[in-house]
Amino acid sequence: MLKTILSQVKEFKRVSILTPVFVLGEVILEMVIPLLMASIIDEGVTAGNIDHIKTTGLWMLLLAVVSLCLGLLSARFGAQASAGLARNLRQAMFEKIQTYSFSNIDKFSTSSLITRLTTDVTNVQNAYMMILRMCSRAPASLLVAMVLSFSINAELASIYLVAVVVLGVLLFLIMSRAMKYFKQVFQKYDDMNASVQENVTGIRVVKAYVREDHENKKFQKASQNIYKTFLSAEKILSWNAPLMNFTVYACILLISWLGANMIVGSSLTTGELMNLLTYCMNILMSLMMLSMVFVMITMSTASAERICEVLKEEPDLVNPEHPVHTIADGSVEFRHVDFAYRKNADKPVLKDINLSVRSGETIGIIGGTGSAKTSLVSLISRLYDVTAGQVLVGGRDVREYDLESLRDQVSVVLQKNVLFSGTILENLRWGDENASLEECKRACRLACADEFIEKMPDGYDTYLEQGGTNVSGGQRQRLCIARALLKKPKVLILDDSTSAVDTATDARIRQAFAREIPDTTKFIIAQRVSSVSGADRILVLDDGVISGFDTHENLLKTNPIYQDVYESQTSGNGDFDEGSDH
Repeated sequence: MLKTILSQVKEFKRVSILTPVFVLGEVILEMVIPLLMASIIDEGVTAGNIDHIKTTGLWMLLLAVVSLCLGLLSARFGAQASAGLARNLRQAMFEKIQTYSFSNIDKFSTSSLITRLTTDVTNVQNAYMMILRMCSRAPASLLVAMVLSFSINAELASIYLVAVVVLGVLLFLIMSRAMKYFKQVFQKYDDMNASVQENVTGIRVVKAYVREDHENKKFQKASQNIYKTFLSAEKILSWNAPLMNFTVYACILLISWLGANMIVGSSLTTGELMNLLTYCMNILMSLMMLSMVFVMITMSTASAERICEVLKEEPDLVNPEHPVHTIADGSVEFRHVDFAYRKNADKPVLKDINLSVRSGETIGIIGGTGSAKTSLVSLISRLYDVTAGQVLVGGRDVREYDLESLRDQVSVVLQKNVLFSGTILENLRWGDENASLEECKRACRLACADEFIEKMPDGYDTYLEQGGTNVSGGQRQRLCIARALLKKPKVLILDDSTSAVDTATDARIRQAFAREIPDTTKFIIAQRVSSVSGADRILVLDDGVISGFDTHENLLKTNPIYQDVYESQTSGNGDFDEGSDH
């Protein structure tokens, strides 16, 4: 874990090394200043030597200024190193997530990934800052102060040694008990983030069903769980301060009492007593700093483990050693394909799929809810890998292709239409970032999106809210189709992507496809028979098995499932699942 986290320090290694170096310099100078103060008292004030007081005072001032400069530099470099590590961790995690297949993403919830990219990285950043500064400062300060104390008076310094051992044991017991609560709290952060995400994403549904009170209670419960866990940890940690204060004041009292007796007996000077009291504070404050570092490390360990889970997760889908970058044509073939989302699934989602599609054909896909229509087309662009068998595009197994090249040529309009915040033109250019305005307009004409875009005051510069919430469902679908067409793909997959479009517009889109992109192989998933009746062939799926694969006319004669759907829709019901008992 430590190796994985530190591997992201990268260009911030220099400042990471300089930070503790400057901290050590600052500590050494701070430890020298009390010695000079003792010298002023014993050799200046007591002896009445004004010159010694002035000279030593100037040295103290110089050392204080240098120590301040070293402290400022260590703070700056420490902040730079920790912020840089946080930046690199976020970037590495985000880039890693981009390489995940859908099955990889399924292992992490969206809310969990957000927590890892934000809260967990912040905890590691804070811990790294404390390690660079306090983890070098506290041991060095403790060690130097202890050595100097023993060099002044070993008998009195032994009080510190006892205090350090006792306090160290007590702090360890406190930290070990608090650790388990910090490990639990980040899972509860995931639950809270999930509650927020669901609420914001589905805010229209929440308001439509007047469920604000229910959502408030759900969030309150998640927030309360975090509060209780933190409270449990803080109750244990609250013993830190009183124990530390008790030890500090006990040491001061003992040293003052015993030191006063020694001064009376002339075995200790006033300056040396003052030195011992100063080092007492340094030693015990060093222990306090170490306890704070330990708390932060305890919290960040759980966060670091969660970050490493993301960084170490290996993508299921990777490029072959020598990938193919050119796709010959849009032909698609399934050879004895089985597919399951999990390796240990009881039964596959798709079973023994065999079909061959020529380049340029239009294939309609129809089937009931859960018949694996989306799963079938997801294999073409290799969003998932088959469990058994082969999927071929352009005559080659999809696993032989470079993933980017394959997905550039197999364009998918997903069932969930996703638009991003930005202008319509910016969203369209997701298909081709170098596309000209004319190319974008042509794609919109094919998708019948131009008719509503040109009516908008700003046209193609109209700003879309996140998710495209300021346009209708049908308009979102047409924009997503236009975006896919800009890729100029050899295979175009429309996954129920005209469901929110009226039948007349749906027909115009299909006619435009047939006229303008005849060489592109088209897969059209639909619930309406009218959307696929004009296809060259229609694939009927039933519970992951091919029930029929033929033309509209032949299926009406031979396939009972297709017959039921057709009859139910032409009789006015219009819903796939209502009309079929299969």
